[in-house]
This record gives sequence, C-alpha cells and structure tokens, in this order.
Amino acid sequence: MTSVDRTVRPSFTKSLFAGRIASELVLPYPHMAPEEAARVEAAAASAREVLAGYDPLRAEREGWVGDDTIRELGDRRLTGLFVAEEYGGLGLGQSAYCRVMEEFGRVDGTLATVMGVHQSIGTKPLHLYGTDDQKARWLPDLASGRKLAAFVLTEPNVGSDAYALETRAERQADGSWVLNGEKRWIGNGDKDVLTVFARSELGHVALVVEKGAEGLSTGPRFETHGLKANHLQRVHFTDVRVPAENLLGEPGDGFRIAMNTLNNGRMSMGTAISGGMKRFLQLSVEHTESRRQFGRPLADFEMVGDKLAWMTEQIYGVESMSYLTTGLVDRGDTDFALESAMTKVVASDTGWFALNRAVQLHGGEAYMEGHPLSKALRDFRIFPIFEGANDVMRAFVALNGLKALSEELPDVASLRIGEPARALGVLAPYVAGRVQRRISPERPVGVHPSLARSAAAVGEQVSQLRERAEAALRRHGRHVQEKQLVQKRLADAASGVYAQMAVLSRATTSLQEARAGSADERHLAVGFCKRSAREVARQLRALEVNDDRHVTALAESTRASGGYAVAL
Repeated sequence: MTSVDRTVRPSFTKSLFAGRIASELVLPYPHMAPEEAARVEAAAASAREVLAGYDPLRAEREGWVGDDTIRELGDRRLTGLFVAEEYGGLGLGQSAYCRVMEEFGRVDGTLATVMGVHQSIGTKPLHLYGTDDQKARWLPDLASGRKLAAFVLTEPNVGSDAYALETRAERQADGSWVLNGEKRWIGNGDKDVLTVFARSELGHVALVVEKGAEGLSTGPRFETHGLKANHLQRVHFTDVRVPAENLLGEPGDGFRIAMNTLNNGRMSMGTAISGGMKRFLQLSVEHTESRRQFGRPLADFEMVGDKLAWMTEQIYGVESMSYLTTGLVDRGDTDFALESAMTKVVASDTGWFALNRAVQLHGGEAYMEGHPLSKALRDFRIFPIFEGANDVMRAFVALNGLKALSEELPDVASLRIGEPARALGVLAPYVAGRVQRRISPERPVGVHPSLARSAAAVGEQVSQLRERAEAALRRHGRHVQEKQLVQKRLADAASGVYAQMAVLSRATTSLQEARAGSADERHLAVGFCKRSAREVARQLRALEVNDDRHVTALAESTRASGGYAVAL
C-alpha cells in the first residue's frame, strides 16, 4: 500500500452530502512552509525564463513544442518537479508542483498539456506505485527530460468506461506478460516510457513498456483541432513481451492505479487553466483600456466591466479550489477523489466561459490567425473532455456522495450503491418514504467574522443539499443510477458549496494575517459567494421543479426522427 491509498480522514464532499461541514479539513487554508515556498518560487522563476523564449505559434506550426524546449526544461529539472531529489527531480509537493504548472498554462495550453501528460499522469504511476528498483531505473531519465512518459489507457471502444478494457495481458510461465491490443488518443504515445493498462485473467494490470519494444508500434498521429504541438497517437501492441519486473503493484491493481493517477493528475489541469485565465484577463484589461470607442475606453462601459469583474471572481474561485485541493493531497491523510473531480470540472468549464468573454471583449481581433486568443480557442475546448469527461465526473461525484449518505440512513440501509468509479453505481431495492426531518444547518467553524453572512449561507446550502440528496434516494431508489439530470444537479450544487468554502477559507487566512489587499479580497470573496450561492440554489430548486419528462420525451423524439424534423 502506498501513501496515496492510506487515507484516514473522510472526504469533505461526502460529509456535505450527509449535511455536515468538516471545517477542520479546509480551515485554515493550506500554506507552504517558507523553505518550500522559496523552492517553488525559484522553480516558477526558472520556468518563466524558459518560457520567455518559447513561441507557442511556432510550436503549433511545427507540430511539436520542441526538443530544445524539453531539453532546457529538463536541464532545470522542471520535467521532474515532484520526483524525489535522489532520482534527479526537485522533490516538490502537490501544491508546489501545481504552482509551477500554472506558469505553463499562462503561456501555452499545449505546452502545459505536454508537461501534464509527462508528469501528472505519465510519470505519476511510477512515483506513486513503483518499487525502489523501478524508480531507480526510470525516474532519473524522466526527471531530466531525457525521456518522456505517457499514460496509456483509452481504447477505440473504451473511453469513459475505463474498467471495460479490451487490451489483453497474458501472464507467462516465467512471470512475464504478453500484451495485445490497441490504444488511441494517447498523449506522448510515441515517446519513451509508457504505463499501459490492460485486462488479464488475474484482473487489471499496469505494465511499463519502453519505446522500441518488439511488437510495439505507433501512428499515424491524430490531426487535432487544437493542441497541435502535442503528439496524440494511436498505439498498437502485437505480442509485446513485458518483463515481470515491469509490473506496477500487483496483478489486479491496474484499475486502482489508473484512477488514483487521474485523481492526482486532474489538479494540475485546474491550476494550468487558472494560469490561462489570468492571461485572458490581462489581455482583456489591456485591450479594453487602450481601445477607445464613442470617445472613451471600452473599459468604461458597464457591460465590459461586468465581464472583467466576472473573470476576476471566477479566477479567484478556481484558484482557491485548486490549491485547497492540492493542500488536501499534501496532507497525505485525506480522501480527495471527489474534490479533485469537482475542481477539474469547475476549472475546465469556467476556463472555457472566461475565454469566450475575453474573445467577446476583443471583438474580431481575437478571431484573427496569430492572435493568442484565437489559438486558445482551439486549445481550450478539449479540457472539459480530457482526464475524465465532465459529465462523467459529475456522475462520479453525485453517486459517491449518495453512496455515503445512504450508508448513514438506518431505514435506507438496504440501498446499495456499488463502486461508482467502476460502474457508476447500482442501487438495490426501492425504499419508499420521504425526508422525515429538516437538517439543522451547520456553520463553518473558523471563518473570519466579516464573512459571517457568507458562511451562514453556506451552512444553509449544505442543509438543503442533504435534504435534496436524501429525497433523491427515496424518490428514485434503484433507478437513481439512471437519473443523470439529478446527478448533475447534485454534483454542481456540491461543487458550488466546495468552491465557496475554498474562497472563505482563503479569504479568512488573508484577513487574519492582515495581508496587503485583504480588504479587497474580502469583497472579492463575498461577491463570488453570492454568485455561487445563487447557482447552488438554482440547481437544488431544479431537483424539485423541472421539465425532465419533457426533455426526455423530446430527446427520444429527436432520436427517432434522426434530427430536426419540424416542417416550416
């Protein structure tokens, strides 16, 4: 068992579904020790030096971020941010690692993706589950950038349902494995060290396969709409023999290794996206201040100001969520899978909406080839799909939350929700009934007094979330696994509550320490919480008042007609 598996404290989000606010998990806001903060600032500054000479448009034209770029990053150990120093890395924690990834996201979504694939999910399985011998064998080259890593999971018939792998691994008498199958949409798939997930008679396995192995082939490369400087490959295995010592963990551990790797990896996407959003806002402020219409700067107009304010609030929210979640990882004793999923969903959705506003503020200029926002439009659309499609993540969050709640209700004890990560849940017998009592709202403990009203509102939302979740269990019983609109609303409501708690925690720490600008930060936090609370209320209200039957009927009619079939 590795440290990633040794969680003692329950998930903060699972507690929300049960009507409780585990304030001790989120307050005070995580902070780095001075020594760690100095190291991460040095790493971030080193990254900025490399990025100053990096040309995203050139990389896009040439179809690769550049071996020279990888080499320079490797020379600075920026390709081994979390790899232990004994293996040639910087040995940073999760928060520090994600802080550096934010620098990549600010400059180029493609480079952030290449670095994320290599480190967040490519190298991460070895970091989390490798033996000392395996780490000594592969991590030094990966940390130095001499080799790049890939995470090889997705298949032609296997996307969101990662448990249903078709690639086969057959164990041989000498303990080695023979791999057969096809993978697709694999970032860095033509690179050097591949962690491959396959099905075997002993359960799912994770095997390390090196470039050049007999029977391993790649290509042709996928031509993508965006992220054009990222190598997205098909990978084929034809009787590829893998030595016994290349097995990560034990036979049967493969699915768990894949899921835990993705749980870790999603967080760097959140911080990379927040870096991109900061760049969008910077460009938007510069443009609207310099561009004059009707005798004054565009920034003077209210609808422009509304967009700028929204972007500022949302960056604060995404950033707060991201680093609260990385702080949970760095604690090492807390279940963070749901928080990681929610952060990924909120960051990728919000990043896309922020980009849309930035483009609107720039007008036709942003649509011109060569403009950074034009490139971002191509690059950012994939993020709600990468590393767990957002709708699947919503189902994952909701069904895990419902599972935790069902286990606390004595008269709903016969409800059984299976492993949501594997099958998205199975509910057994229907239990008739209704919510018997209203849950008294809790208040977050430790929030700064000047944020008391926002904290009280969060307590009320948590109470309502518990009531609506219990009502969903009782109303739908075993069929709640099919009620994806219910799942979406519960997940989005829980995400909104978590975002508000992250913001309140961060602002509280700033106010308590009397940091420069903390008064402005308070107004930012209050504004974010008000906006988020309205959205949470909308989602919870829609669980009771909605047009789901109409939507379902219309969808079925549209499918039957093959599209739009209303004559003019």
